[in-house]
Amino acid sequence: MKLWTGLGNPGPEYQGNRHNIGFMALDRIALDHGFGPWKKDFHGRVSEGRLGGEKLLLLKPETFMNLSGRAVQAAMAFHKIPPADLVVFHDELDLGPGKIKVKMGGGHAGHNGLRSIHGAIGEAYGRVRLGIGHPGHKDLVAGYVLHDFAKSDRDGLELLLQGISEGAPFLAQGEEAKFLNAVSLRVNPPRNSGKGPEGGEKVAVPKEPKPAPTAEAEPALSPLERLMQKFKG
Repeated sequence: MKLWTGLGNPGPEYQGNRHNIGFMALDRIALDHGFGPWKKDFHGRVSEGRLGGEKLLLLKPETFMNLSGRAVQAAMAFHKIPPADLVVFHDELDLGPGKIKVKMGGGHAGHNGLRSIHGAIGEAYGRVRLGIGHPGHKDLVAGYVLHDFAKSDRDGLELLLQGISEGAPFLAQGEEAKFLNAVSLRVNPPRNSGKGPEGGEKVAVPKEPKPAPTAEAEPALSPLERLMQKFKG
């Protein structure tokens, strides 16, 4: 079994916060892939299912962000899950909205949820970093992450969550590149390449020029009219 943990804060007042994008990602995966109902366990809520042939436990800690490691450690100990089989979905200030990166190991960069997990199990686990952008100054960060996404970011957020769900089976199989490609195809769909139906370049066919206007032909004269003109001359 593998463990995927989304970071966030419990309660309806935090539901739409930028800090809760990890919860949002897990909710979307569980809904789209027919996971079991969410149940209370391991100081949080869990849902079980399968992706890409792998059995997965989804965990949303209810300890609040600063104590996320408590829930993660409890679930890993019970199911004997090594750190290498843990993936944490979390908000990332250093990535713009709609951006995503996958990382194995490394520091916590001041993220309180990751700091707590580091303290509980070490740093050798996977992360899916979900961009929320930066408010511009460190003193604004606390208020920024605990505010809902701006209206201008919500369409992009929906596409990101959809792409994460579509690519989730690849991530479960350890195919990070295919996972990121699935997300990219949803967030940044390819534009019309300008190719023709057979794959060749489209060629502009010039319109056929209109014929130049011609002088109106004079009506044909009858023999009698031609004879009269001759005598007039």
